[in-house]
Amino acid sequence: MTRKRVTIDGVELELARPLESDDRWIGQREVLGQLLAAWTCIDEADRPLNPRLLGLPGVGKTTLASAAARAAGLDLYVMQGTMDTRPEDLVVVPVLDREDSSRLRYAASPLVTAMIRGAACVLDEGNRMSEKSWASLAPLLDHRRYVESQVAGLRIEAHPDFRFVTTMNRDASTFEIPEFIHSRLMPQIVLDFPDEHEERVILKAHVPQADEDVLQYVLDFLRVAHDADLRYTARDGINVARYALKTLQTSGEGGPEPKDAVQAAIRLAVDPSDLDLCLID
Repeated sequence: MTRKRVTIDGVELELARPLESDDRWIGQREVLGQLLAAWTCIDEADRPLNPRLLGLPGVGKTTLASAAARAAGLDLYVMQGTMDTRPEDLVVVPVLDREDSSRLRYAASPLVTAMIRGAACVLDEGNRMSEKSWASLAPLLDHRRYVESQVAGLRIEAHPDFRFVTTMNRDASTFEIPEFIHSRLMPQIVLDFPDEHEERVILKAHVPQADEDVLQYVLDFLRVAHDADLRYTARDGINVARYALKTLQTSGEGGPEPKDAVQAAIRLAVDPSDLDLCLID
């Protein structure tokens, strides 16, 4: 598929493709409303806020952003933040032309593509990025709403419909966000574990083949994990259920009972130090 291109100040940029996802946001309507409120402009002089979504890996931060983009009628682009993300990775990257390897072309990042097209962008795991990378986004995240590409020699203005959100994991393998950026990423929206009813709906949506016994055993595992303040989320529950079902399917007649299959999946999914707490009675 040929990617779309735009020309800005005589420089041609190849645009990224939007994320295509049909994941539904289940439950926790309050946080969806908080994100949409942050993106709302109340008059022509107002600007959207740039919220950050904080929560454990697997609680659905990117799914929430996708649902908010759909509700706002916007395409969604996702940019992954890592320890190795460079400022130019966030903006424009020179690459060799596919048809003429002696010629350079410029590829817009998913973030810049969203800016140009008036779409929404999720900067995923933003607190894994360095201060230098964040500094390149400072003008975008305040009233100026632009980025500069040193590589292409461009200043790129954000479309009025552009919306930004970053997700941040609550774990130890992250950087502290610099204060001058921290104040630009407001409000902070915290995602917690869904309640048991919501987790049941999530599991049924992602593992529709699972019968009630398997679902209940997985829900019991998640409740025990949440009560013990362990890191396991609905995403872990989905994978436990899927593996248990595969075990039951491949074992044939005389194979394990559903509870035993779920127990075996839990043993392979959790940290050994957590097993005593996670195994269901």
